Amino acid sequence: MTKATNITWHATTITKEDRRLKKGHGSCVLWFTGLSGSGKSTIANAVSSELFRQGITEYVLDGDNIRHGLNKDLGFSDHDRTENIRRIGEVAKLFVDSGALVTTAFISPFRSDRAQVRELFQDGEFIEVFIDCPLEECERRDPKQLYVKARRGEIKDFTGINSPYEAPERPEITVRSDQLTVEESVKQIFGYLQDKNII
Repeated sequence: MTKATNITWHATTITKEDRRLKKGHGSCVLWFTGLSGSGKSTIANAVSSELFRQGITEYVLDGDNIRHGLNKDLGFSDHDRTENIRRIGEVAKLFVDSGALVTTAFISPFRSDRAQVRELFQDGEFIEVFIDCPLEECERRDPKQLYVKARRGEIKDFTGINSPYEAPERPEITVRSDQLTVEESVKQIFGYLQDKNII
């Protein structure tokens, strides 16, 4: 595939800082990472709902939803997983530039991919939220019956079973979703956002 070379980034008249000032809050990406079944989507949506209730501009980028459209051409090989995360990072950057708080709910199993996305953002704009839940509990929950299928060999390259998950080493936030309720998890995340004067 031939890549375009004669392109230039165009600065907009309205800046990210202008948008933040008008909205009355900061913007960032809350990058949720964790095993399937750990509670990423549930907690990300609960955070987004509370942001919305408080009048804060927000949006959720959900892993499954993105694969219905933007990334429907990608599979689950290591290469495709990396490209999936790269694209989401670029989309999240646009949301942050718009002055929104964007939550992403992707397994994003590889540290190098998450580090590459972090590089797209200014300091304090990329907040890695590790939804820490033991594999045994994720398998017990198994809302989509994916672990069952993976154990039977029906799903290849399934994270945690036959494909690795590299847990964050220094996440901004660690949520123990096997010990906290969804409401408690949201409170923990909001505490961080308030401490950093993002909201």
